[in-house]
Amino acid sequence: MESRYWSIDRLPGLMLREQELLKRNNITDTKELLNQTSTPNSRLALANQLKMNLKQINKLVALADLARLPSVGYRYCGLLLHAGMISVTQVAQTPFHRLHRQIVRLQVATLQRKDLSPPVEEVRRWVEEARLLK
Repeated sequence: MESRYWSIDRLPGLMLREQELLKRNNITDTKELLNQTSTPNSRLALANQLKMNLKQINKLVALADLARLPSVGYRYCGLLLHAGMISVTQVAQTPFHRLHRQIVRLQVATLQRKDLSPPVEEVRRWVEEARLLK
């Protein structure tokens, strides 16, 4: 299984100003973002270079990493992040039934809608893909 990469403007929550900053620094997709932020020092350097908060850079890196999962992509990477997942490795180590429970709790707490949660079979696919990619 191969990682999927996306145009940087597909990441959820990324403001237009931030997209432009990243693109001006030759970060046009999630693969390049991950390549340029592979260490804590490189994340700090990028945050300083772009005059962005390190916390925001870390969030973008987590979203880009989660979006590598083909069945997650940019559509569900934000949901996984808000459910407490920060990496493909963490998804791979989490039992799918527990992850699904976390997602359902999040959806009920924020939207009061359990029916908007992805089905357990889909969450199982995410975990299986993460185990193959990590």
